[in-house]
Amino acid sequence: MNKDGGWSPYVAGGLSGLVSIGSVWFVGKYLGASTSFVKTAGMLEKIFSPERVAKMPYFIKETPAIDWQWMVVIGIAIGSFVAAVTSNSFKLQAVPDLWESRFGSAVAPRAMVAFVGGIIAMFGVRLADGCPSGHGLSGGLQLAVSGYVALICFFIGGIISANLLYKGGDKK
Repeated sequence: MNKDGGWSPYVAGGLSGLVSIGSVWFVGKYLGASTSFVKTAGMLEKIFSPERVAKMPYFIKETPAIDWQWMVVIGIAIGSFVAAVTSNSFKLQAVPDLWESRFGSAVAPRAMVAFVGGIIAMFGVRLADGCPSGHGLSGGLQLAVSGYVALICFFIGGIISANLLYKGGDKK
């Protein structure tokens, strides 16, 4: 644990590396999460129009079903919860402290920004045919230059976004 109660980033990074290696070793697949969200959308769509989903080229290639990657996403949620509880940093709140100090405590604007941000992120993920874990972590494991370029771009984008949101302009 860190002095702030959170997990050490070195321990968390090491454990992530072990999960990545285990994924390749046992399943023969590199880590990634974004396809599971698309598969979930396909599973939901199958409820209403199974014949349409069966004919879609993407879902012919990526069958909309619960698989190892889908379970990894569930494991991330469970693991995050366990990490927060064991580090005594878990708390339920509709608006994070940093957001509240910059934009106020209203829930609706925060929810809208999170929703729109999620849509933009998922659009980019699908456009790039993979998520940061797929391109960055798994690409890095393969020593792929494109994986390192992707990681650099993710960090630059995150730094710019954080500075635009939280550093620029006057605080409320």
